[in-house]
Parts: sequence; C-alpha cells; structure tokens
Amino acid sequence: MSNFDQPVRDFLTWLRVEAGLSTATLSAYGRDLRDLTEDMIERDILSPSDVGPRDLADHVQTLHRDRAMQPSSIARHLSTIRMFFKYLEAERRIERSPAGPLVPPTRWKRLPGVLSPKQMRSLIEAAAPGTSVLWQRDRALVEVMYGAGLRASETGTLRVSDWKQELAVVLVTGKGDKQRLVPIGDPAMSAIAEYCEQLRPHLTRFNDGRDADRLLLSHTGRPIERVAVWQIIRRLAARAGLENVHPHMLRHSFATHMLAGGADLRVVQELLGHADIATTQIYTHIDRSRLRDVVQQCLPRERRSA
Repeated sequence: MSNFDQPVRDFLTWLRVEAGLSTATLSAYGRDLRDLTEDMIERDILSPSDVGPRDLADHVQTLHRDRAMQPSSIARHLSTIRMFFKYLEAERRIERSPAGPLVPPTRWKRLPGVLSPKQMRSLIEAAAPGTSVLWQRDRALVEVMYGAGLRASETGTLRVSDWKQELAVVLVTGKGDKQRLVPIGDPAMSAIAEYCEQLRPHLTRFNDGRDADRLLLSHTGRPIERVAVWQIIRRLAARAGLENVHPHMLRHSFATHMLAGGADLRVVQELLGHADIATTQIYTHIDRSRLRDVVQQCLPRERRSA
C-alpha cells in the first residue's frame, strides 16, 4: 500500500458524502487518481506531500504523449487533480497544493453529433408494431429521451411517479441528484400512456417488487440499466439505417432543434439541467441559413418596409 491510497479513499468518500456525486462520476474521479498514483509511483514519488508542480506537468505530458488523450479528457483529468490536492491542503495533509500552476489545454470546440428532424423521425418510427414485443416500450423510451433531452442514466432511473400526466411533464433526477421539471409534448405523452396502459402491466406480472416503480422495464420486469438504453438506441438506429447513433445524440438533437426553432438559450439550459450556460452554448450551431433571417427580423436597421 502506497501513501496515496488512504488520501484517495478519503477524498472519494468526501466527494460522495459532501458533494453528492453520482456513482459514475466517482468512478471517473477514481480512474483519474489511479492513473496519477501509478505514474507518481513509477517516478519514485510515494506520497502526495512529495508531489511538485513539475511532476504534475510531466504527468500531463504522459497523458498526452503516451496515452494520446484528447484535450477535453486531459482537462477533466486536471480538474480531478486540482480538487484532490485542494482537498488535501484544506485537510492540512499537505502544506500547499502543487496543482496551482497547471494550465488546462485549450479545448477543441468539437460540435456534437446531431440527428436531423427527418432522421429523428426515422429513429422513432423504427419502434413500430411487429418489430418487437417491446416496441411500445422502445417507442416511449425514444420519445421521452428526445422530447425531454434526457441522458441515458436519467432515462433509466425515471419512475412511474415522475411522469406527471395531468401536467404533461416529467420530473428528472440529474447529476448530483438535482431535479428538474421538463415539459413534454403530445407524441411523448401518447407513447408513454400507451406503453403504461398496454405493455407495462404485463412486464410487472411477477408482482415481487422487482420493477422498483421504474417507468421503463426489461422483459423480466426489472428496471432497464444505462447499458440497455444504449443497446435499444443502437438497435433502433440499425433498423432505421442510421449509423453511429448513441443515446446522447438524442439529447444533442433536442437542444439543437429547440434553439433552431427559436427557443431562448436560458430556457434550453434549464431543460437540460446545465449548471453553467457555457455548457449549453455549444448547441448554438444553428443553420447559417437562419442567421440572415434572424438579423433582419431582430435588428432595427435591417428591417425592410413592407
């Protein structure tokens, strides 16, 4: 056991208890710190108190050079390192954090993959009668993911009680257990209602509580997991003749189509559950053909008399 092990465990416990981070996020922090610890030990640095700024800079170079990490992944890795050493400094386990001088790499502004409205319709219609005994569940899943801009993890954890039929909204529990109410349109409402009335009762036939009140269930009556959401989306995409489609692309498409339709950026931020509007701004890559129309409509000097 190295002198890193206990501080890392204590830090992850603090993140879970005090920050309320999800299991997936904690796993990511754990992987980052395991990479750091293994690299430091290889350099004969056996304690966090012995780590200096130069050591961390060399570690970042290793991530870039030897592991070919993308700048966005390195930036997340650096965030983990900063938080870890800041925690140790606050706990007086080290005198001063060595991570202060680290400068994150410039993030490439890579646009997210988005389905066109036509492609989105094809994906939804791939869940149709005769394609699967669970087609109603699959249709409800795709409709609510796209209609509310949900993450795969948020979709799997939806409960029956989270669907507010009388209000036409779903209560979504996102990262850090933060909740938000998201309105959904008639297509999603109809798909969920049909699934709940006609299929879900058959999936809960075991009557042993295995459904855990989850909205979307497997054929065995158990809640679907995040990996199952991926499998369902990829299966429907293959049936629709679409390539390289993943669940998060539905969330990207929701945000992009909302903004292209004239939605306010702050509204989309709230619907997506983003804490920082800068995260939402990546979706502002609307069609350039719309830009001239928007300028002429909104800028007084550009308005033309009828």
